[in-house]
Parts: sequence; C-alpha cells; structure tokens
Amino acid sequence: MALPFIPETITVHLGRPNEPAKNVTVPFTEYIKNVASSEIFPTWPENAIRANILAQISYTLNRVYTEYYRSRGYDFDVTNSTQYDHYFVEGRDIFENISQIVDDIFNDYLVREGSVEPFFAQYCDGVRSTCPGLSQWGTVELANQGLTPLEILRYYYGNDINLVYNARVGRNIPSYPGAALRRGFFGEDVLTIKRELNRIAMNYPAIPTIQGDTGAYDLETENAVKAFQQIFNLTPDGIVGKATWYKLKEIYAGVKGLSELTSEGLTIAETQRQFPEALGLGDSGVGVSTLQYYLAFLGYFLPNLPPIAITGVYDQQTLDAVFTFQNEYGLDIDGAVGRETWNKLQQAYNQIVNDLPSNYQEFIREPYPGRFLSFGDTGSAVRTLQTYLDKIAQNDPSIPNITVNGDFDEATRQAVIALQGQVGLEQNGSVGPVLWSEIITRGSNF
Repeated sequence: MALPFIPETITVHLGRPNEPAKNVTVPFTEYIKNVASSEIFPTWPENAIRANILAQISYTLNRVYTEYYRSRGYDFDVTNSTQYDHYFVEGRDIFENISQIVDDIFNDYLVREGSVEPFFAQYCDGVRSTCPGLSQWGTVELANQGLTPLEILRYYYGNDINLVYNARVGRNIPSYPGAALRRGFFGEDVLTIKRELNRIAMNYPAIPTIQGDTGAYDLETENAVKAFQQIFNLTPDGIVGKATWYKLKEIYAGVKGLSELTSEGLTIAETQRQFPEALGLGDSGVGVSTLQYYLAFLGYFLPNLPPIAITGVYDQQTLDAVFTFQNEYGLDIDGAVGRETWNKLQQAYNQIVNDLPSNYQEFIREPYPGRFLSFGDTGSAVRTLQTYLDKIAQNDPSIPNITVNGDFDEATRQAVIALQGQVGLEQNGSVGPVLWSEIITRGSNF
C-alpha cells in the first residue's frame, strides 16, 4: 500500500452494500459537506463541528484506502447506509458554515501514532445509538467546556491520535495494476504482493514465507500465491489476477485490522515505495535504464520511434521517445512513464519478441525474453542466459563457473549475483533487461 492521499472524487452506493441501488460519483469535498450537513447541526460549537468532520473524513479515507468494498467485488467506495457508513442524501442543501469548514480541513485526517493509514474513526450520535467511538452529541458538551477539536478526538479515541495536515490530492484509481502478475514480473506491485502474503502467513501458516524483499515475482512468490489461492478457494494457478489481487487486499486488511478501532496499523516501512510511481525528465537509475532498453529495442521495429541510448538518465532524448511511444499507442502524451505506459510498453515489447522472424539476429542480438529470470526458472531463455554467462565466467575468474542446463539453479544465481556486484546493480540474483543486455553484450565479445 502506498501512502494515503485525498481522492478527487468518491463513488457512493445509495443503499446497503447488497441492495440494488444506483451509484453516484461526486467530488470528495462535496461528499463530506453532504454527510456533515446530514448528520450534525450547523448551530453546534465550531470545535464540535470540526471534530465531527475530521472523524468523517478519516473514516471515509479509511474505506477508500483499504478498498473495503472494492476488495469485496463492489464497484463503489462507500454506501449511504448508516448501518455501514455515513448518511449521504443526494442533492441536499449544504449549510454555509459547514461548507467553509470542510474547504478548510478536507485534506486533514486522523492517524494513530506510529501508523500511516487513515484512522477508522467510528462514531455514532450518542443518543439514539452508542458505539465504542465518538459520540456526536458528546462533542457538543466537550466543545462547550473549551476543548479543541484534537482534544475532543483524543477524548474518544485516545491520546495517541494525531492529525495529518494538507495531504496530497490525487485521482481515485483502483489499486489493481491492470494486468495479471505472474512469474517473471517485477516492480512495486510485486513487492506489495510479497509484503501482504508474508503478513497473512502469520495467521495462515500453510502459506510459505517469502524470503528477501526484491521486486521479482519468483518461484517462492508463485508458491505462496498458490497456497493463498487454495486456502481462499481461488484457482491455484500462481497468477495474481483481479480476483486474487483484491482477495489479498481483503485478507491483508482483515488480519491487520485496518478497518477497526484497534487496528494493528501500517508503518512507514510497510508503505514506502522502492520504485517511483512514475518516471520523468531528470530521473535516473536502473528503472530508467530498463525503460531505455525497451525503447531502444522497439526502435528497431517502430520507424517513428527515435534512436535512444541506454544511459540510465531520463534525458530529453528519452522524453522524446516516450512522447512518440505514447502517441503511437493512444496513451496520454505527458512524457511520464506510469503504470499505464509501463504496461503498454511491456505488452508491445513482448508482442514483437513473440513475432520475431527467424533471421532477427542479423539486426539485433538475443532479445530479453520479456520477463525477469530468477532461481527455479527453466527453459530456453535460461539456457541462453547460461550460455553467455558461461562465456563470461570462462574469461573472468571473479564470476563462478556454471553448467548450461536450462535450469536457473543456485550456481547460476551466484554467478548472476557476482556479475551484479561488478556492474553496480542490486545483488538480488534475478536477471532483468538491463543485466540481460550486459550479459549478452559482454558474452558476445568472447
């Protein structure tokens, strides 16, 4: 899970979750103004109003952040049933003072100390119904006693409640990456899967723990996914499609208690990204080198794509190539390589590799097979890798010798790690496009 943000819009189901009813998508601020105008009185003391609105914001953000309903197969973020969420009345009038307060604090929310997810700020009116959380009418009495909004909230939720101020605003995009993840994939989404599986395994020990924290979808990850799928009655194919992705979200949120007052909580370490959400002008590193590898290869087959060098720096030449690629494939032409552009880039690359004519070697060396190779992999791509890696080992005593057998065994992994150390890449034992290119190029020289 990434760090929380304020969604630009939110989709509300006008009924209970399973009840046939329409969905409406409204700006987040309009939703909070509507809820506040429906649930509290504009004549209440301002500090009471602010405390209630902060609770409403935090509760709603928790629903969005944990994808509480979407992980259960629904196509909305919240309901308007007070049995489950807040009271939202489509088209109702908004009180002016409530509107002004929401505009002031709409991007502030509650967190439990040491956690980063929006706090599940449960509440009830305190007259017709009571609950373990905040009492709406009780906030009036506390405000009249002179308590500030934060003091009121701490009275109900505990002294370890804090406020996040001025959170960023972003598009409310479902977390599913848009393409099924499987062996050979690499990136932040794979790290998310591994992190969630390892936490779920603490409650479901039949799921094997995944060692290490690399971004490669390897044999260990596949085996853990299969075990998870078997436990939760999904097709045990080791592929994380939409159903498996959201079941992981649901179970992970459940074992962590992310939608409960007594949540275990998410720490900064659990939400930090290893890879940027999008690459752009001025960025550098292995992610940029990978992007450039794909673009350089595609340049052999797409005449409009300008030539590009693999430098590891997102320069003007790279930006021009990305603009051209996005235009060719009907993407938003913004020069930023986010999830949609990455998916299309890999899809285009794999399509070309699969359709290569038999004489392609006249034009280009062995192409990257389109997937990360890791321990436990087998097949012709591994054999090709080992053939070139063996040539390097025979001429470089710092690289361990291997057997060319088509099995990515421990000896192959150690040789890969040694070479990664030489070229300054993360020594994770997996071969992606940048290292593949290095191995094929260097091996071809012997």
